[in-house]
Amino acid sequence: MSRTSPFFLLFLCLPAAAAEPAAKPNVVLFLADDLGWGDLGCYGHPKIQTPNLDAFAKQGARLTQCYAASAVCSPSRSAILTGRTPHRNGVYTWIESGSEVHLRKSEIALPTLLKDAGYATCHVGKWHLNGKFNSPDQPQPGDHGYEHWMATQNNAAPSHKNPKNFVRNGKPVGELDGFSAPLVVDEAIDWLTAKRDKAKPFFLAVWTHEPHLPIESDPQFQKPYADLPEDFRQHHGDVSQLDHAFGKLMTALDEQKLADTTFVFFTADNGPEGDGTKGRTRGSTGGLRGRKRAMYEGGIRVPGIARWPGQIKPGSTVDAPVVGSDLFPTVLGLCRVKPPADRTIDGADVLPVLAGKAAAVERKIPLYWRLNMAPNNLHLAMRDGDWKLLASEDFAKVELYDLKADPKEATDLSERETERTAAILKRLKALNADIEKEGPDWWKRLSPNGGTVKKKKE
Repeated sequence: MSRTSPFFLLFLCLPAAAAEPAAKPNVVLFLADDLGWGDLGCYGHPKIQTPNLDAFAKQGARLTQCYAASAVCSPSRSAILTGRTPHRNGVYTWIESGSEVHLRKSEIALPTLLKDAGYATCHVGKWHLNGKFNSPDQPQPGDHGYEHWMATQNNAAPSHKNPKNFVRNGKPVGELDGFSAPLVVDEAIDWLTAKRDKAKPFFLAVWTHEPHLPIESDPQFQKPYADLPEDFRQHHGDVSQLDHAFGKLMTALDEQKLADTTFVFFTADNGPEGDGTKGRTRGSTGGLRGRKRAMYEGGIRVPGIARWPGQIKPGSTVDAPVVGSDLFPTVLGLCRVKPPADRTIDGADVLPVLAGKAAAVERKIPLYWRLNMAPNNLHLAMRDGDWKLLASEDFAKVELYDLKADPKEATDLSERETERTAAILKRLKALNADIEKEGPDWWKRLSPNGGTVKKKKE
């Protein structure tokens, strides 16, 4: 098995030009599932082989403080498409099959705006933005602006091997022969080469299932880990399987002569599953505290890599905090499409920091997270510069960390920094109240996973 892709050396010597591109760029948003901050070679994993993503990081900017908008999947995805924090857009937790929670038609999604601006649009892979998948009872990918889509409601089933639950443009596909990420990328490549309107710029969302459970990895990607127990072989091989699929897509962009005119952003939806000590949930947080579902860094800090030849300097590093909701205004900005003016957009345009023109992101609204199923009753978090406050839903319990000095959140400073804690807590309460006013009250009435309606007292 080759350890490098044909595009490894591309763009390494390109200058970081400041000129505006002559035409509207294409956009690829590639989203992994349950990929930890420390799961890639370019983020320091000592074992996992990810040659394509490592090469990609050398061709663009690697983010050291990239965040998902939530510590679970559905909310972080909703924020990417709307620029709005999940409790504001309504997708407040992961969505159980059959749930009434969904990305509402009243939300204006990124592909809708781009399609209206003349872009060809496509989504392939996991959707997980409704409970009633492929049903007229709730909006589907096509209702949110995708001209072509092939998706699953949540996970690939029965596993990543030979999945049976994909739907293409409303029609069940049946059992597919192969493994999820390569199959998803094959669909994307087929759309790029044979189905899209090539007279238009394009927006392509590729949302893989890897390395989310139930993990099943092609034996060829398990071979580098032959000396490890099966659970590690399967998990690490799943990440390598994801990396292979990503490299295949980048090679297709090269072959179609699209790489120079395409902005590509790779990231993940939340931190790694499980406790990392059993089963196939062997993802790494890179030493950060907490994992999936937690408001600590290990639950929300994820890999983030951006490439746009001529605009983003190859081999650069971005230390400014960037969150998934930032992709909405950033993509609209580089595509020269105006964001909706009738609603709050929580994200900020981060292209200046990606392009090395600014050291910090100009934000009107602080970085904010909320997940009512988070452990330790710490359901909320907010950043104020390098400071991060975590709080319970009733604000009775708080913790404060200086992320610059203590990125592993080992020392709670809330009792030592009482004035700072009080000031940040006041801002968090005000922001949280504002968000609750706007979003639907599903979070009050439903279980933490968006499932069965809670019984009301008679």
